[in-house]
Amino acid sequence: MSGQVQTPKSARTRERILDAAAQVLSRKGYAGTRLSDVAEVAGIQAPAIYYYFGSRDDLVEEVMWAGAHRVRAHVEEVLGGLPEADAGERLLAAVDAHLRYELLISDYTTASVRNAGQVPEHLRVRPAAEEGAYSRLWRDLFQAAQDAGLLRDGLDINVFRLLLLGSMNWAVEWWNPRTRSLDDLVRGAQDMVRFGTFARP
Repeated sequence: MSGQVQTPKSARTRERILDAAAQVLSRKGYAGTRLSDVAEVAGIQAPAIYYYFGSRDDLVEEVMWAGAHRVRAHVEEVLGGLPEADAGERLLAAVDAHLRYELLISDYTTASVRNAGQVPEHLRVRPAAEEGAYSRLWRDLFQAAQDAGLLRDGLDINVFRLLLLGSMNWAVEWWNPRTRSLDDLVRGAQDMVRFGTFARP
């Protein structure tokens, strides 16, 4: 919104446009997303989008960045509420928080995951930096568990971290709440961590 003073009303409208774009992107993908679709979901006229975003790609980039940023903020908030949990419990809590945010709470993360390989490279730069910060959060969680002696000997925590994040993100493509509950999915992902990485008593 270059050169414009952002009022509370305009901030709400901008957020509504972003919400609508995340919803459309998560369902139609980058190639199928049109500003007219976004405007219809947002309940505004399509030309009004240009008051807030210079182009369709600017809007898409913001959604992609928000998808990575908001899931990181959510997981950090959940972990911040667990000051007494040990490193293993924090790791399992992060799995729960990631999946519930991705699949139940936010269209942004779904849009970001589904379109990561579709958008032009120049739209990936800012989102990729945020994804890197989120990946480091998970690296630190695994490192803390390893330092606490909770993980099995010989585990490559970097490989497992990438495999875990990849499998959780891919759930947006196949998970169907009519055939499998989110609670079951979360337990399955936590079991991957529990039985795949934790040291045996």
